[in-house]
Amino acid sequence: MKKMLSLAAMFAALSYASPAFAALNISGDASVRVQDWITGNQANDNVDWQYRLNLRAAADLGEGYFFKALVTNENPALDLAGNGGNAGNGGWQTVGYGNTEAYNLQLSNFYFGHMSECNHYLIGRLPLNSANNPVFDLTLYPTQPLNTPVALLNLDRAYGANIGGKVGPGDLNATAVVLDNKVAGNSQHSGDGLMNDGYALLASYKFNIGNVTFDPEILTVLTKADVFAQTQTADGNFMGPLHLGFRPVTYGANLSLPVNGVKLSASAFFTRGSSTANSIDYFGDLLRIKAETGPFTVWYDHNSTTDKSYGTSDVFTNNFVWAQYKINIYQSAKGSFSVEPTLRYLSSKVSNANLTLADEHTLLPELWATVTF
Repeated sequence: MKKMLSLAAMFAALSYASPAFAALNISGDASVRVQDWITGNQANDNVDWQYRLNLRAAADLGEGYFFKALVTNENPALDLAGNGGNAGNGGWQTVGYGNTEAYNLQLSNFYFGHMSECNHYLIGRLPLNSANNPVFDLTLYPTQPLNTPVALLNLDRAYGANIGGKVGPGDLNATAVVLDNKVAGNSQHSGDGLMNDGYALLASYKFNIGNVTFDPEILTVLTKADVFAQTQTADGNFMGPLHLGFRPVTYGANLSLPVNGVKLSASAFFTRGSSTANSIDYFGDLLRIKAETGPFTVWYDHNSTTDKSYGTSDVFTNNFVWAQYKINIYQSAKGSFSVEPTLRYLSSKVSNANLTLADEHTLLPELWATVTF
């Protein structure tokens, strides 16, 4: 609590700084929600009560220069090695027995840079917008990229830099990020010297044809990095290593168009990972169809990934549905209060020529209440 009050006091002091300095605008949101985990296994079924606070700071430095930051709770999230407490929940904290949970506000992302009509550049701990763009999900979690694992487990951000601008009829963007920071010596699962760290580059070119927006992308891991397998548990998502030390490539496109007041969008991506030295050979795809109209959002994801790295063709098949309806209770220039009934459903199956495991089903009805300020 002292830490939360100290951060709030710091933001308040900065926001009333001298006119000689850039004005710091503070905003945020606070939410509570209830989740009912229905898995068909009574030992895993559970009702979770959760809460989340996001504090945002933004400063306009003039002439296109700016700064933005997000402070939230990162404690529940697993790190890239699969360590941590509860499964990652994207900053949500689950109420524990005896009020023992601790909510620690931390600097989750921040970035600064310059933006003009023709070009821009950013640097810092960048938000990835992975809930709307699954290219990172499929790259880092190829056997179960659904239920937005990068947003839940990696808090939807990565350290890096972005540069982009107008090229011809569209916008060309390049984003370089650091996936991991490994400094161990040489081994079959690591790179060499300085490049022992994991770096990735995302390139995209967004353009319009009529009222259809196309956004082809390619994400390539430049130096050896790790990918992970994700499975559902009663309290969220669990992550463990799938393959270590190689360079997967993911490519595909997002597109969107308005149809009679409905924003329709689709994403299709393909990933391939191979390494002769590490005997890695897998390929997978992800297809997303999404519709947004007024307060209602629904999307469907399908993923199929085949891993031949262990002498058999292990096939991972996943289907995921997200549906959410926003009910505005109050709205003004100072903030809003809303309630959002939400439903998530995940179906997963693993099979090969010798064995087919039973389907795993998770139904997750939720109710969110959020105030923005």
